[in-house]
Amino acid sequence: LYICLCEVLNVTFSGWHVYGLLQRSDKKYDEAIKCYRNALKWDKDNLQILRDLSLLQIQMRDLEGYRETRYQLLQLRPAQRASWIGYAIAYHLLEDYEMAAKIIEEFRKTQQTSPDKVDYEYSELLLYQNQVLREAGLFREALEHLTTYEKQICDKLAVEETKGELLLSLERFEEAADVYRRLQERNPENWSYYHGLEKALKPASTEEKLKIYEEAWEKYPKGLVPRRLPLSFLSGDKFRECLDRYLRMNFSKGCPPVFTTLRSLYQDKEKVSIIEELVVGFETSLRSCRMFSPDDDGKEEPPTTLLWVQYFLAQHYDQIFQHTMALEYINAAIESTPTLIELFLIKAKIYKHAGNIREAARWMDEAQALDTADRFINSKCAKYLLKASLIKEAEEMCAKFTREGASAVENLNEMQCMWFQTECALAYNSMKKYGEALKKCHEIERHFVEITDDQFDFHTYCMRKMTLRSYVDLLKLEDVLRMHPFYFRASQTAIQIYLNLHDNPLTDDSKELQADTENLTDKELKKLRNKQRRAQKKAQLEEEKKNAEKEKQLKNQKKKKEDDDEEIGGPKEELIPEKLARVENPLDEAVKFLTPLKNLVKNKIDTHLLAFEIYFRKEKYLLMLQSVKRAYAIDPDHPWLHQCLVRFFKGVSESKDLAESVSMVLKQEISRLFGESNAKSFNQAFLTKHFNSIPHRAAGVHTQHFICTQLFLTANFSCSIFNCTCFLPLQLPK
Repeated sequence: LYICLCEVLNVTFSGWHVYGLLQRSDKKYDEAIKCYRNALKWDKDNLQILRDLSLLQIQMRDLEGYRETRYQLLQLRPAQRASWIGYAIAYHLLEDYEMAAKIIEEFRKTQQTSPDKVDYEYSELLLYQNQVLREAGLFREALEHLTTYEKQICDKLAVEETKGELLLSLERFEEAADVYRRLQERNPENWSYYHGLEKALKPASTEEKLKIYEEAWEKYPKGLVPRRLPLSFLSGDKFRECLDRYLRMNFSKGCPPVFTTLRSLYQDKEKVSIIEELVVGFETSLRSCRMFSPDDDGKEEPPTTLLWVQYFLAQHYDQIFQHTMALEYINAAIESTPTLIELFLIKAKIYKHAGNIREAARWMDEAQALDTADRFINSKCAKYLLKASLIKEAEEMCAKFTREGASAVENLNEMQCMWFQTECALAYNSMKKYGEALKKCHEIERHFVEITDDQFDFHTYCMRKMTLRSYVDLLKLEDVLRMHPFYFRASQTAIQIYLNLHDNPLTDDSKELQADTENLTDKELKKLRNKQRRAQKKAQLEEEKKNAEKEKQLKNQKKKKEDDDEEIGGPKEELIPEKLARVENPLDEAVKFLTPLKNLVKNKIDTHLLAFEIYFRKEKYLLMLQSVKRAYAIDPDHPWLHQCLVRFFKGVSESKDLAESVSMVLKQEISRLFGESNAKSFNQAFLTKHFNSIPHRAAGVHTQHFICTQLFLTANFSCSIFNCTCFLPLQLPK
C-alpha cells in the first residue's frame, strides 16, 4: 500500500494526505506532519488537511505551528466556533494571555445570548475567559468580568471561589472575608475556605487567629475541620485544651481516620508527647470508670470508645517506632472486638513497619477473610503478599475481582493497574527474576504512552463541548505526566536492574552446567542427570497445564485484542522476559528511562544519583559532574551522594585519557566540593559528622571499602541499604 501511494505522491495532494493518515495511525506524528505539509503545497486551503494538521501540532506541542494553522482555519471559516476557540487557545498556551483574552472577547460579542438565559456552553466560555484574564494578571478586569456575567454562569461555586481569590489579590480584604464566610456556610469542612478567611482577616497574633476558629465552633458545633486546623499553630496548654475537645468528639462518635488527620503534627516532639499523655490518660480512665476523665460529670462512654482509643494508640506507637507497645494495644482491641477489619489492617501495618513483611501479609490476609467482598482490603492484601514475594498468592487474591475467564495479570494490565505492576516489579527484582521485573516496568511505561496518545481524541471533543478549562488543564497535565510516582518508581526499578545487569551480565546456564559436570564422577553425574530429567518432566507437565489455561483465556481475549490492535495501529511488540534481561547494552536502555526523570523530576535527589551511576559506568565525566552538582544542591549530606562524590573524585584522579580542558574544569569543581582534603580524609570527616545515623555510617563504611579495594557495590544495593533503615530508629548511642 505504501509503495502504491509513493507512486502517486508527486501527482496529487490526496496521496500525501492519506499517507499522513497512515503515519498517524502508526503513531508516527512527526512524519504525519511532514506529509500534511506536503499535501498543503498542492492545496493550501484544504480544510480537512488543516484540521488534521492542527490536531497533530497540538499533540506534539508545536505551539507556533498550531497558532499559524488555527489562524488559517479562522480566515477560511470565521463563522465556526471552533476556529475562534482554537486560535484563542493557541495564544493561551503560548502565554500571550492578553491576545487570547481579546480573541475570546471578540468571539463572545458574536454570541446571541439573553442576559437572563443560562446556557452551559456559554457559561464555560465565560469562565475560561475569566481564567485567561487572571493568568494575565488582570485581576481588576477579571473581577469586573465575573460580576457582570455572574447570572449567566452555571457553576456558582466556581464563581464564589474565584471571587474570593480575586478580592484577596486586589487586597479588598473585608469583601473577601464575606465571600469566604459564605463559602464556609456552604461547606464548613473545606480547609481552603478557612485559610482564605485567615488571609482576609490578617490576624496579628495566635490569639486573633484562634478567635476565627472559635467563631466557627459556635456556628458549626459538629464541624471537625475548624477544630483540627488550630492544632497546627497552637502550642502548650492551649494546644492540649483544643486537642482534648477534638479527640473526645472523634472517639465518642467512632472516627477511624482521626490519627491520619493528626499525623502531620508528629514532626513536633512537644505535641507528640502531649498527644501520648492525653490519649493514654483517656485509655486508663475509660478502663476504670468508662469516662474520659474521673472528674467528668457527664454520662458514661459506650464500650466502643475504649476500642477507638486503643486503635489510636496502636497507630501512635507505630508512628514513633515503638512497635511492641503498638502490638499490645492493637491486640487488646482485637481481643475485645475480633470482627473489626480496621484492627487487623493496622496490625498488619505495624508488622510491616517493624520489618516482618511475612507476618504482615498473614494478618492482612486475616483482615481480607473477614470481608471477601471488600475490594480495598483485597487490594491491600495483594500488595502485602507482593511485598512478601508471594507473587502467585497475590495473583490469586486479585483474581477474585478481575474479569471471569481471563488471566488476572492480563486483566490488571488492561485496566492499567499500576500499583500492582509496580509491586510485582519490586518483588521479581528481589527474587532476581530480572526479566519478569523489567517486563512489568515496560508495561507501566506503555501505560503512560497510551495515556499520552489518548489525549488525541480530546482535541476536537473539548472544543465542540466547550469544556475549555478542563481541556487546558489536561494539556498541562500531559506535559508533566511522567512526574507521577508510578512512573518514577517503575523507572527507578528498571534503571537499577539495568545497572545490575551491566555489572553482572547473565551467564549461559548450559555453559555453567558443562563446566560443573566436568569434575563429577560417573555415579554423581548419573544421579544429577536423573534429577534433571525429573525436574524437566515436572516442569513440562506444569507448562502444559499452564498452556491449556492460557489457550482458554486467549479465546476469550482474542476478539478484544484484535479490536484494540486495530484501534492503536497494529499489534505491539511482545515483552519477553528472557529477551529483556539479555539486552546487548543495558546502559542505553537505562538512559531511556532516565531521560524523562531528568526533564521532569529534577527535584528528587534519586534522579541525579541514578544518572551518576549510569554515567560513571559510561565514563562520561562532565555528565557525572552535572549529576553530583545537582544532587549536592538538593541534599549535600545524602549518604548515597557521599559515595558518588568519592567515586567521582577517585575516577577523575586516576583517569589519564581526559582532554586538558575537561580535566581543568573537573579539577576546579572537585576543589570546590572537596576542598583540600583527599578521599580518605573526606570520608572520615563524613563519618565523624554523622556518627549517630545508620544510613550515613553504612555509606561511610561502604566508601571506606571502596577506597581500600577499588570495588563498589551495585546501585541497586546502594539505594536499598538506605531504604531498609526506615524500619530502624535512626538515633544511635554516641
